[in-house]
Amino acid sequence: MTTEKSIHTLHSEHKEWINKLSFYKDDLQVMQNRLVETAGKNTSSEFAAGLEHFQNQLIIQREQIDMLKHEINVHEQSLEKLLIDTPVASDHRKAHDHSVQREKIVQFEHLFASLRKELTDFLAKWM
Repeated sequence: MTTEKSIHTLHSEHKEWINKLSFYKDDLQVMQNRLVETAGKNTSSEFAAGLEHFQNQLIIQREQIDMLKHEINVHEQSLEKLLIDTPVASDHRKAHDHSVQREKIVQFEHLFASLRKELTDFLAKWM
């Protein structure tokens, strides 16, 4: 069964998600800076292996953010097209819910929190 929500509600969620993803992208840069700072103080091979692991994870998270933003923008464009094609009573119009994107955002946030904790624990060990 397909769920529908108001276009306004869906648009608001899109904006909220884009803002969250921008925050997470900024947070990735903070994490990268902390890694670089800690790398300057540690030269062991054990640290180097952890450094490479986390740098790869940060790259993957940046790519995930970009893919999620793209999916959100595609859905937003479909909402805009719906409004352009049938502008009558647009404030009461409903559209298919974006439950798949919602679940992807929830999953991303869970994985991001795990990465942040893992990285914090790693850096605490080497500082």
